[in-house]
Amino acid sequence: MRFVWAVAAFVLAAVMIGAGIAQRTVFQGPTAQTAEISVEQEAPYTLIDGAVLNSMPGTQTIRAAADGTVFAAYGRTADLEAWLSDATYNEVSVDSDGGIETALVEAPADEEADAEADAAAEGDEAAPEGRDPAGSDLWLDEYSQDDLLIVREELPETMSLILATDGTAAAPDDVSVSWRLTSSTPWAGPLIVGGGILMAAGIVLYILGIRHVRRSRGPRRKGLPLPVTEPIDLAVDGASKGVISSGAPTRRALSGGRRSFVLVPAVAVSALLFTGCSADAWPDLAGSPTPTPTETVVVPEGQQAPAVTEAQATRILARIASTVAKADEKLSTKLAASRLSGTVLEERKTNYKLRDLVPEYDAPAAIPTKPVFPLLPQAIDGWPRTVLAVVADEANKTASIMMMTQQDQWSDYKLSYMSSLEAETDLPDLAPAYIGAPGVQPDSPFLVLPPEDLAAAYADILNKGEDSEFYDLFEAQGDEFRTGVAADRQARLEDFNSTGAKTGSLTFDSAPGASDPLALATLESGAIVAVSLTETDTATSTDPEAVIKVPNNLATKSLTGVEESAKGFTTTYSDQLFFYVPSQGSTEKIRLLGYASDILDAKVIK
Repeated sequence: MRFVWAVAAFVLAAVMIGAGIAQRTVFQGPTAQTAEISVEQEAPYTLIDGAVLNSMPGTQTIRAAADGTVFAAYGRTADLEAWLSDATYNEVSVDSDGGIETALVEAPADEEADAEADAAAEGDEAAPEGRDPAGSDLWLDEYSQDDLLIVREELPETMSLILATDGTAAAPDDVSVSWRLTSSTPWAGPLIVGGGILMAAGIVLYILGIRHVRRSRGPRRKGLPLPVTEPIDLAVDGASKGVISSGAPTRRALSGGRRSFVLVPAVAVSALLFTGCSADAWPDLAGSPTPTPTETVVVPEGQQAPAVTEAQATRILARIASTVAKADEKLSTKLAASRLSGTVLEERKTNYKLRDLVPEYDAPAAIPTKPVFPLLPQAIDGWPRTVLAVVADEANKTASIMMMTQQDQWSDYKLSYMSSLEAETDLPDLAPAYIGAPGVQPDSPFLVLPPEDLAAAYADILNKGEDSEFYDLFEAQGDEFRTGVAADRQARLEDFNSTGAKTGSLTFDSAPGASDPLALATLESGAIVAVSLTETDTATSTDPEAVIKVPNNLATKSLTGVEESAKGFTTTYSDQLFFYVPSQGSTEKIRLLGYASDILDAKVIK
């Protein structure tokens, strides 16, 4: 009976294993679906819309071939369309019937193109015609490869992909999009494993059956002689031709044959047990996971998408730092201007001039790049765009806060403000980077003080102290910058008066800087505002026979080219300040978050 059950187990195991393997092979169907994209008219760019990429579920594999370098990048559809708004390109989209169609989008008329070219020129950008797409800050990611490029992504419908070569030659015309098809075979795994178990059971039953047959012969009787097998001598024509011995084969031969028979199914079972291991070969018995409650941030209705992602911001900041480092080394204001603007750029220009005159003059500090946290991009679809970032310098236990701006879709981001955070700075609550924050207008009436009035109010406090009408609006406790400015002015005035009080005067004045304020909203309806100030020191002679000397002031002496003047000197410093400005009706005061100062200019009074 054991043999019957063993045979049944073998048969059922073979059926189950065969059915499981068949589900993963002949019955599984195609593993991918490919759509060939027809590009009939030449254009320097091809835009594949997100609807095309998501016309089938799953990961998209884009294949593009051309002679030379093949370039691809993806980003928000609105951003890519804006970047291509002045160019001729092929647009791949989904038609009304659900099919894929390609249409040529012509460049705008000459008048519009000229207007956009003028706008680009105002942003210090080259004319857009023949523009190489590689390296644009607008892309979320980009790829390039010679002759053949294969990109695998899982892009949402709100994102699209651009293909090109160098921005002048025709874009690749051999293009296809493939999707991996996931054919679920949830019973393949159980069938194969179950068949393997049944086969193992059949082997056990077979072995037990053999043992049972042997034992059923019973014990041998003692004392009875074993039958002797006599050889039979066969002779033909009197010659012996051989000896034939009748009897059972030896035990060694039986055991050896049986061992080989058992080994083959065991190896087969082991191999089969390792098949069907992917998740879609098993039924989902776990069900849907229970969601974990998390803190939510309510997105205002109609709020636009954030300007950058975290990975994009990190890459942009690294590019800025790399370019500025090269500019610092070469003392190139032109190279610095490609990635810096406003007060940050003006300070760099002064430093380059000083280092050209005085080689031992200190170079500016390098721009930190990571880790970037927190990040607050402006939520906006148009331009200009602003991004706030805090970058920690773990080695020096410091952190920098900065504002980056992008003037239009063809421009690179530029660093416009950068300051050091004050010790133990408590930043206000900010929206997550994937949501972003709206920009705050310079004349916003919803804050304690409009951003456009902030620099003048703080400068008035530096000039007048507690006598300023704005003194009570600002938090004095923890404001190290204000304390430092007051102490420095007092020390320098005492030093000046110790030698020249009767023949000269030293005055100090603070005023709003030339850079426009930048502001992004916080979660409490307040704003983080970046402004610039100038501090001007004026040393004048009050005695016609006296002169003002600056032998120990290396910067002033180098910038003016003289050590003394009969009328005096003016030295201007620039300040970059970050404030938290609460909303109207709040009981909080305006707080200084970070600051930076550097020399801007020095002149001889005429």
